[in-house]
Amino acid sequence: MKNLLSLVVVIFIAFACTSKAPKEQPLNTLTEAEKAEGWKLLFNGTDLNNWKIYNDGEVTGWKVENGILSNSGVGSDHGGDIITKDQYKNFELYLEWKIAPKSNSGVFYHVQEGAGEAIYQSGPEYQLLDDKGWPDPLDADQYSGANYAMNAPEGAEVKPIEEWNTTRIIVNGPHVEHWLNDKKVVEYELWSDDWKARKEAGKWKEEPNYGIAETGHIGLQDHGGLTMFRNIKIREL
Repeated sequence: MKNLLSLVVVIFIAFACTSKAPKEQPLNTLTEAEKAEGWKLLFNGTDLNNWKIYNDGEVTGWKVENGILSNSGVGSDHGGDIITKDQYKNFELYLEWKIAPKSNSGVFYHVQEGAGEAIYQSGPEYQLLDDKGWPDPLDADQYSGANYAMNAPEGAEVKPIEEWNTTRIIVNGPHVEHWLNDKKVVEYELWSDDWKARKEAGKWKEEPNYGIAETGHIGLQDHGGLTMFRNIKIREL
């Protein structure tokens, strides 16, 4: 009986040693399944070779440390925003982000250089914000996950300031979806009557190039405070 008990203990220990939790996926990498699905990294965790400054060229102000991409933390309306060198029409974009207190930023798509001095005069924006700590009153379409100044998010919840949020943007023809932390929070149709009415009634009324392109660059904003990004990847649809 004693030998049997010892054998059971040995088997239990051996099982415990071989049944560890699966290894966490390294930052800024793709699984074999993701590669098979057509995903590509936009940020490799070490450099910004896939990116350039909007309307300018070489990236300045941004930094990469320990696999994390950070903007300058200073912000500017007319400089410092970065865009992918490649352009995309229909796609699913995934990224993770974390923002400093009282800061804001954004993710853009269908951006066209030369369409304005600032990136937001061209491409629609997925808003990133310290929702809970922002010091000023906000319109409904200014919270995280919004189609900024166009469509307010529904049921959006940002994580505590020290935690990473996940964002997905799906663009397939005129159909666009914004996802925040695995929840769809915005859905709209580009160039629809509703979209045109919102543009005409709001901030973009005097911006003729806003949202008109059917293809363009992906952009990240260096606008108002520090924002950090990682695991930025895209697959074309």
